[in-house]
Amino acid sequence: MLKINHKEKLEIIYKILFNEYKNQGWWPITLDGKTKAEYHPADYSYPKTDKQKLEIIFGALLTQNTSWKNVEKAISELHNNHLIDIRRILAIDKNELAALIKSSGYHNQKAQKLKNVCLLLKKNTFQELEMLDLQELRIKLLSVNGIGPETADSILLYAFNRPIFVIDTYTKRIFSRLGFYNEDVSYDELQQLFMNNLTGDYQLFQEYHALLVEHAKECCTAKADPKNCWLRKKIT
Repeated sequence: MLKINHKEKLEIIYKILFNEYKNQGWWPITLDGKTKAEYHPADYSYPKTDKQKLEIIFGALLTQNTSWKNVEKAISELHNNHLIDIRRILAIDKNELAALIKSSGYHNQKAQKLKNVCLLLKKNTFQELEMLDLQELRIKLLSVNGIGPETADSILLYAFNRPIFVIDTYTKRIFSRLGFYNEDVSYDELQQLFMNNLTGDYQLFQEYHALLVEHAKECCTAKADPKNCWLRKKIT
């Protein structure tokens, strides 16, 4: 490993990934008049409306234990049935909702999770939530049954543009293979690596996380031999 500190290593890794994959444009959002969620590279002004924030929140819940491709189908069904709406989600029968999001897997549990988060959002408007500091808002999200640290942080980072780094399976895999930690490193420990060594800029955190996901899918897959990873070769 290069004889430099964690801050410099993280900055180098980011630059290498960015040069390879460019802006990722996360989180994809379905714009008015469109039928499919679209990425918006180099535009960090999203989400622009409460509906867009709600779609991101739903997406963060639906992507648990499944691929984004499956989530896209579920999000599309919710749009087609005018269900990117707090009151409509609370009003619809849970079994009917589950059938609409079946493509996302674990659809019965996720239907309840959508209802749970909508109960929170019914009691607390987006404007009220925006006034909370990061930790207060994180605690409130974690109080919802079905929202764990990764989902809460995804919502914070992408729906509320708060500077917190999302740790997922891809991030653990990459940084364990780069020699930072074992792959069973705790969520909090790996998160602190980024939080303590990168500037508190939500735009950087969004882009960095998205680049790691892209690299994990393109090169650092679960079955791939770490020795063949071009990123590893560049920084060792």
